Amino acid sequence: MHILLIVAHPKQGSFNHALCERAQAALRASKHSVSLRDLYLEGFDPVMPAEELTGTPKDPKLSPYLAEVQSAEGFVIVHPNWWGQPPAILKGWVDRVLRHGIAYDFPPENDGSGVPRGLLKAWAAVILNTSNTPPDREEAVFGDPLERLWRTCIFQFCGVETVHRRVFGPVAGSSEVQREEWLSEAETLVSACFPGERRP
Repeated sequence: MHILLIVAHPKQGSFNHALCERAQAALRASKHSVSLRDLYLEGFDPVMPAEELTGTPKDPKLSPYLAEVQSAEGFVIVHPNWWGQPPAILKGWVDRVLRHGIAYDFPPENDGSGVPRGLLKAWAAVILNTSNTPPDREEAVFGDPLERLWRTCIFQFCGVETVHRRVFGPVAGSSEVQREEWLSEAETLVSACFPGERRP
């Protein structure tokens, strides 16, 4: 299988990058091919130009990203929870890459106000998040908006029904032992979701 692995954290050497490395190791151990995108390192432009709102994007730098999401059989996305949202660079990737005609469309008789059809061939996605908010507070006070965003608003909208998400934290003040346990857990989750060369 071909898996698209995306990390969105501005600091190289961050715990998010460590999670990404473990996820990549797990995928390669299961004999998957992996496309890795470090959005900050690559300087991905998250700003949607007006001319991209409709039609085919003209920016040649966007073409490889569009091709990758169309060919991916699975996704692994790693990012911190900032204000209950992904970092802006990752939200811009969603806006510009998971677009109409690439990730979803509408039946011919639908003017765009109805139920979309997902176009992605990927059958599963794993989201690995970091946070400094304890899980019980995240759920009780904020309602865990990232869960609804990734599962319902993005991946299921685009036809990916199987979505696994895990939050690691609070990262602030965590010990090296705790972080190693989290990294092992992330590796196990990715291996379980994508266990071999083909869909289980």
